[in-house]
Amino acid sequence: MPKTTPIIAALITMLGAFGAQAATVDMLVRGADGRPVADAVVTIESAHRAPGPIRFPWPYAMKQQNITFVPHVLIVPVGASVTFPNLDRVRHHVYSFSKPKKFELKLYGQDETRSVLFDKPGVIAVGCNIHDQMSGYILVVTTPYAAKTDATGHVTLTDVPAGTATIAIWHPSIRGAGNMISEPATIPATGLSRTVSTGS
Repeated sequence: MPKTTPIIAALITMLGAFGAQAATVDMLVRGADGRPVADAVVTIESAHRAPGPIRFPWPYAMKQQNITFVPHVLIVPVGASVTFPNLDRVRHHVYSFSKPKKFELKLYGQDETRSVLFDKPGVIAVGCNIHDQMSGYILVVTTPYAAKTDATGHVTLTDVPAGTATIAIWHPSIRGAGNMISEPATIPATGLSRTVSTGS
């Protein structure tokens, strides 16, 4: 049996310690009226994040379908390329004036696709220059611990490192700088469950 070197032994110890500290965070987001808030983006910035590239399991795509952006809110990591496939029979002209990424995808038709590289973090408001009722949001994040609430206002983030962190919640209905609220938190190894109101 091959011997374990001191370096490998140390890495095994570190990885084991990190795995033991992984926690689950459950969040319930409600509006000022007490109703659940869907499509609120919850992010957790942790000082104990594991190294490596950020990857999410969903497609980095915002479709144009039935004169609507689908999904309405999309989370991607910094450096991601997002595709904008047009599934409608009409042409669309997709654009954004948002500071982190200004872009313009001039008129293109059904079954055509365009893409944009998002190289800076922030919130990108997306619109269509032909159909004013179309709106969408892309949140470009620097943390792997990010997800959006479902129709019941609930979201679960797993494998979050225990310890000090900052929890932020974004939604277009939140009154405040950048439509976001954030607060420091201590995440215990046993996990964290919290209900948050987005405003008064």
